[in-house]
Amino acid sequence: MINEDLRAIGKLKIEVISPDGIVKDKREVDNLVVDTGRTHIASRMVGVAQNIMSHMAIGTSSTAAAAGQTTLTAEVGTRVAFTSYTNASQVVTAIATFGASNPATAQGIQEAGIFNALTSGTMLCRTTFSVVNKDPADTLQITWTITVNAP
Repeated sequence: MINEDLRAIGKLKIEVISPDGIVKDKREVDNLVVDTGRTHIASRMVGVAQNIMSHMAIGTSSTAAAAGQTTLTAEVGTRVAFTSYTNASQVVTAIATFGASNPATAQGIQEAGIFNALTSGTMLCRTTFSVVNKDPADTLQITWTITVNAP
């Protein structure tokens, strides 16, 4: 009997960079590929016309990630289009940068997600983490990797 366990596992690296280029905070956290994300992945295999994943969002909620979620709990600022999106050896890497004034006020960021649209759309992944403080002048860069069939 053949038994195969196909999985998608994500991790993200978060960096807060001051206006003078100093890394103020850097951390790595795991994430959850939510039900809508798994459905999106499967739909792409049969050619269902859905937009590819293209944007990241951040928010201020510490509500734990759950498979049935379809949005961030407390999204802030404007979603950001990926500046880089690559696929190599079963690993997809997406990078997005939330620049100065996004969001416009100081925020304690505690959640992030990947979506296939600037607004609404399908959420692929969501994660929560301990507070990352982003002042309006700071840049927040997220590098998100999703590995398919990770051990």
